[in-house]
Amino acid sequence: MTFNRIESPGYMTNLAARLFARVIDRRLKPLGVVSGQLPVFFELANRPQQSQKRLAEAAAIEQPTMAATLSRMERDGLVSKQRDPKDGRSMLYSLTPAAMEKAARVRAAIREVNALATKDLDKEERAAHLAILKKMTVALEQGLDQPD
Repeated sequence: MTFNRIESPGYMTNLAARLFARVIDRRLKPLGVVSGQLPVFFELANRPQQSQKRLAEAAAIEQPTMAATLSRMERDGLVSKQRDPKDGRSMLYSLTPAAMEKAARVRAAIREVNALATKDLDKEERAAHLAILKKMTVALEQGLDQPD
């Protein structure tokens, strides 16, 4: 049985994702941000003051991974936390002013990497690529709801 990696949607998507992360990490390093923090960064930029649980759901990652990410981001001065006034057991996270100052440069770096990755695609191909990825994501999310 032969397996041709470049004919596998899963392999190629995973490879592209790893390459995206490596290139974006190089661009973000001078800002003190890493690609793994981007889901939190974007979510808090769009909707300040969110719980760890909500951030984990939005990023589609497990709670322990989100806890570690938030801990590192807090250590690095990118997020702050405060008690939720509606639920004293829960914390609400926000981007710090220092992180907000970096937001434009983070967005610019991401635009640059997206432009690099899609430079050989025309407008229709870029739109089709995103549409296909969205359909694949929906199908895979539905697969998570099916029994093993």
